[in-house]
Amino acid sequence: MIKKYDISGEDFSLAGEASSNFKSVLKRLGISTEIVRRVSIAMYEAEINTIIHGGGGECEAEIKSNAISVTFRDNGPGIANLELAMQEGYSTASEKIRELGFGAGMGLPNIKKYTDDMLIDTAPGKGTTLTLIINL
Repeated sequence: MIKKYDISGEDFSLAGEASSNFKSVLKRLGISTEIVRRVSIAMYEAEINTIIHGGGGECEAEIKSNAISVTFRDNGPGIANLELAMQEGYSTASEKIRELGFGAGMGLPNIKKYTDDMLIDTAPGKGTTLTLIINL
């Protein structure tokens, strides 16, 4: 099963809609509470990063026989220094974003913590593709 979501880069009131919708799908399918929790947390963090840093994008969530795979794609500026971005507390979010309560620098570290694998394809000027894998 594949679910596709558009991620708006302009409206923070829509932040979390994709992860919330997919969480409901997983619950209806009887996926374990622990897996649903991990997917929801990682997916929400990636969704927020797509809004803040990527200016929006798309998400494709797939339930396979052995894993859940969620891929986010954006056309943002890319991640200039992935090693720094993976450090807790490091953020390139603007003051405006921080005033809204986002941009604490925990997105990528939390995604890594709650997934079994995380694949990042990014380069300055190229945008970012982030794939989250949670084993079933």
